Amino acid sequence: MATPATDALEALKIDRRGEDGPGRRRWPLVAIGLGLLVVIPLGAFWLIRGQAAEVSTIEARAAEGGAAGPRVVLNASGYVTARRQATVSSRISGRVDAVLFEEGTPVEEGQVLARLDAEAVRVQLNYAEAQVRAARGRLVETEALLREARLRLDRTKTLRAEAVASEADLDSARAVSEALEARLETGRDEVAVAERQVAIHRQTLDDTVIRAPFSGVAVTKNAQPGEMISPMSAGGSFTRTGICTIVDMRSLETEVDVSETYINRVRPGQRVRITLDAYPSDPFDGRVITTIPTADRQKATVKVRIGFDALDPRILPDMGAKVAFQEDPPANGTISAPRLFVPRAAVRQDGGKDVVYLVKEGRLERRAVKLAAGTGDEAEVEAGLASGDAVVVEGPADLQDGQRVSVKARKALDTSS
Repeated sequence: MATPATDALEALKIDRRGEDGPGRRRWPLVAIGLGLLVVIPLGAFWLIRGQAAEVSTIEARAAEGGAAGPRVVLNASGYVTARRQATVSSRISGRVDAVLFEEGTPVEEGQVLARLDAEAVRVQLNYAEAQVRAARGRLVETEALLREARLRLDRTKTLRAEAVASEADLDSARAVSEALEARLETGRDEVAVAERQVAIHRQTLDDTVIRAPFSGVAVTKNAQPGEMISPMSAGGSFTRTGICTIVDMRSLETEVDVSETYINRVRPGQRVRITLDAYPSDPFDGRVITTIPTADRQKATVKVRIGFDALDPRILPDMGAKVAFQEDPPANGTISAPRLFVPRAAVRQDGGKDVVYLVKEGRLERRAVKLAAGTGDEAEVEAGLASGDAVVVEGPADLQDGQRVSVKARKALDTSS
């Protein structure tokens, strides 16, 4: 029989019968889900790692020194320039009356390129010539008066000796003669001044004709008939400062900027191979003319002038050029050791060292290499590779030593240059 005290104790008990329901059954599912979150990424990682990465390879090829030419000690880039070119202008300001050339046409030294309006100059020339004629006429008159004054002076001297003429008559005749002599000298000076004025106007008239200062090719035409031209900039864009630009194609050469670090590898007379961007498969031979004895502070480079051994009509000013500075040929005709080349894109940096990846039996092999000096598209390998090694040139950035790979393309390396 329950008592009030027993009922009170029963009310204090905790009922645990509901803990065997759905809440307890959810814990295994949660554990399974957490396990999948860990297992699936790991499985994907091992699956991806097990797949072979696709790469492109190239075969490292050796070229004999006699076949490939002298060893390249430095590469640089620059532009074709003309040592002799000029923007032709007039000596005076004026309106262009005629233009007698077209762009791209050859011109000879002294050839008339253009003419300016010369009407005002001709008027001034005619006026100056009239002044010369008037001055010469006055001079002739003075000469005649002077001859008469000298005759009168001689007669007066005779009469004075015979006491027929007075001393005053003699002094008057002498004064007239001396005055006319002075006027004659002044007249001669006036004639000289007038003749110089004529020469100035004739030169101005000649300056209205614009001629080629040297033989070459007119590469630009900067003015048309009716436009104003001036040797100095004036009037904003309404006044031209040049009629054309002439380039002497016989003075073409190449200028390149060489880093200060490597300028010690350049010397006058050094053999070079010049490759124009327009004709990459047809290089030209040349020699170093000189090194400009100053450095560019901003770019830390030194300018080097390079001449072509033989000019070609295809060579044009301002063409881009790549120059390979060559080593002196071996003495006594000896053959240099084989040279090995790989694309510079195949060389990677790892810990500050140059490395390449080789493909051997479907796996990568990391190989440290030593490169010769140069900055071209191809790198010369001095140590670390052998001829025929399959070098990776294209592939993922995270290649690892021993990684499985599949070769999707094999490329050929041209070492003929």
